[in-house]
This record gives sequence, C-alpha cells and structure tokens, in this order.
Amino acid sequence: MKLKSKSLTVKIWLFLALFSIIIIAFLWFFQVIFIDTYYEWYKTNEINIMSKIVKANYNKDNFESLLDEIYYKRGVCIEIVSLDGLVYSTNNMNRSCLVEKNNPNITYYKTEFMLSNSNNITYKVVNDILKSETLVYGLKLDDNYYAFLNTSIDPIDSTIVILKNQLIIVTIIVLLLAFVIGAYISKKLSKPITSLNNSAKRLANGDYTVQFDNNSEIDEIDELANTLNYTKEQLSKTDELRRELMANVSHDLKTPLTMIKAYTEMVRDISYKNKVKREEHLNIIIEEVERLNLLVNDILDLSSMQSNITKLNKEKFDLIELINTILNRYKIYTITENYIFNFEKNKDKIIINADKKKMEQVIYNLINNAINYTGNDNTVTIRVTDSKKNIKVEIIDTGKGIDKDEIDRIWDKYYKSDKKHKRNVIGTGIGLSIVKNIFVLHDYEFGVESQKNKGSNFYFYIKKDK
Repeated sequence: MKLKSKSLTVKIWLFLALFSIIIIAFLWFFQVIFIDTYYEWYKTNEINIMSKIVKANYNKDNFESLLDEIYYKRGVCIEIVSLDGLVYSTNNMNRSCLVEKNNPNITYYKTEFMLSNSNNITYKVVNDILKSETLVYGLKLDDNYYAFLNTSIDPIDSTIVILKNQLIIVTIIVLLLAFVIGAYISKKLSKPITSLNNSAKRLANGDYTVQFDNNSEIDEIDELANTLNYTKEQLSKTDELRRELMANVSHDLKTPLTMIKAYTEMVRDISYKNKVKREEHLNIIIEEVERLNLLVNDILDLSSMQSNITKLNKEKFDLIELINTILNRYKIYTITENYIFNFEKNKDKIIINADKKKMEQVIYNLINNAINYTGNDNTVTIRVTDSKKNIKVEIIDTGKGIDKDEIDRIWDKYYKSDKKHKRNVIGTGIGLSIVKNIFVLHDYEFGVESQKNKGSNFYFYIKKDK
C-alpha cells in the first residue's frame, strides 16, 4: 500500500515517534543537563531540614548518635564548635567533608559567624584538593555552641558518565520500539478506517450491498460502522421508495392525462353535437383535471413541509365543529356507496390552538385512508377524547389491517404493502406522508395500532396549552 504524507497511518506513526522523542529529550534535559542545578537545590533543601533536626535535638542524651546517623544516612558532615575550639565532628569519617587544613579560609568564616551574633548563615566553599564545591550551613545552638553542617553539591562524575551512557542505550532502544510499535499501532488503527472509507465510496456509487465491518475491536470505529450500516439500510429504503414514487406518480399523472386526452377527442369528434353526452364527457374531463390538480398540490405541500419552508399559522378553533364540517362533505358516500361514519366524542366543544388548514388536511387524509381500506361493512369511526393532559383523536377502519413489520413504513410516500400500485378510491397516495409532516411541525405524538383482519386505528395527541 502506497503511503501518502497526509494519510492516517503516516500521521499516527509520526505523532507516536514525535511523542517518544519529546519524552527522551526531557529525560536528557533533567538527567544530564539539569542535574547540577537539581542536585544543588536538593542538597540545599536537605541541609536546611537537617539543621532544624540538629537544633531540635540539641542537649538531648542521644545527640551525638543522632549526628552520626545524619552523616551515615544523609551524607551531611557536622561539626559542633565553641569559641574555645572543636567539640565534636564527623568530618574525619569522609573525604567529601570540609577539612580545614585544605581550606585555610574556613577558620575565618567560622570565627566571623560566631562573632557576628547571627542565628544562621549559608555559604559555599571550594575544596582546593578535590576541586569541588561544598555547601556550609552555620547554626547557633546557644550562646556558647555552634553547629556547622556541610555537604558536597557536586554530583559524582562517574555517576553522570554512567547516566549518560545508560541514556544513550535507552534512547536507541526507545526510538526503535517507538518506530516499530508506532508503525504497528498506526496500521492497526488506520486499517479499519481505510476499510470503512472504501466501503463508503461503494455506497456513494449506489452499491447498497456493501457491508461495513464492525469487528475492529475499537468501540468508536465499530459504532461508526454500525451507523454507516444503518445509513445504508435507510438509503436503500429511500432509493426504493424514490423508484416507487416515480413509478406511481407517473402512473397517477398518466391516467388522468390519458382520460383527458381521450374524452377531449370524443367531444371533438363524436359528442360535440349531443348536449347530454358532451356534458357527461366534459364533466369527466373536469374531474380528471381536479384529480391531477390534487396530486400536484399534495406533492408541492409535501415538498414544502420536508424542506422546512412551511410555517404554522396557529389559531384557536373548535375541533368538534371542524370534524362535523368535514363529515358533512362525505354524505355523498353515505348516499351513493352506503358508507357509515360514526363520530364519537366525550365533549360537544373542544377548543385547540393549531394550524386550522393543516388540521383539516390531517382529518381529510386520515378519513380518506380509512374509506379506502375499511372492511366490507364500509364503517369508519372518528373518536375524540378530551382528557386533562391532552386530546386524543382516532380514525378507525375495519379493514385487513397492517403487518407489524410494515407499520413504520406506511408513513412513507407511496408505500404499498403489496409493493404494487393500487389506484386509491380517494386521494393521491401520499396523504399519510403529508399527515406525518404536519404532526412533526406541530410536535404531536402520533401512531397507528393494527390487527390483521380487524382493522387499523390511526391516532394522534393534541397538546393542551398550559
């Protein structure tokens, strides 16, 4: 595989390598370059702490034993001195302690401090023989006795050499491991992403058989793969619905256009002299034009709502009155086709705040849907229940019902359970999709309950104003 400078594999590998180099640089800085400063700071802090311990334990029975313990454990040399001379010293035990015969000025510093009446003093002395710096801390114990603590503040040269050699080896090993492990990790991380990218390209080209691998052992990548698989399924459904929509809309457009053309030719060639026939044919042409206009308007309404162009014009109105007005227009079906419309309500007047025209569309479409799919008894029930929290509206038919695996898809444009176009008795075939979008605009809860061979119940809840 050819690696590009901006590829994920290269970037992960470079970041890991750079991280390792930065860590090693810090090690070199603190362990080699900064070690002198750090060592001096550490020893200064240590000698200050030891001086407080010496001061606190002065005149106790185990004082000399404590001084020896400090020397052995901490490497701090201590002298107890009076104006008359040396009282006790650990300086003869270690060559790193400050020895006066190698430093003629030490006696002068000590005497000057003891005569100054100061409580403490800190100064550095260079050992002329060892060529090293020694930190000296003078402490007044009482009016006659003084303590002088000293310790070397030069790191041992051999220790530094060992550290440097050790760091060189560690640096080489760490860099090699960083490059190797970085290459492995970058490949491990980038491989599933590259695979997802390749599959996504196939999906973009319309290949809905592609499968996104969700076994990368990385939660975020597996979650992305699951999301892409879900997206693929939804795109596949959308593409299928798009094809059905084109086929069904074409059918619905072609049918009235064919009828209009045929009856127009009949009027022109045959019935133009016969008034009765001519009127009959012209009425058919008008009905087909109205059907064509209804289809176009429904498609425009749906497109407008799905593009978030439509805005709600809310107003307060009587829902019961609106439903009665709509049902009054369906009396023709009661007379001509023996339909039965049962309107059940627990109140004679229910005021709601909504877009009246869109709610009228909802009721019309749901009743049309119930008329088209109700059972042989031709019964449609409209039920309105006013409760404390909300108002429930139900449109019920007695038809064949809807399969459970198809309920979620009935709100899609032109979805048909038998996958074949069936010209509706009333409407255009996209009524439920319009209803769904109106519910979403109003933020209403909605759904459908259905049982095979027992009918379907389309319902929605109207929220009450607080």
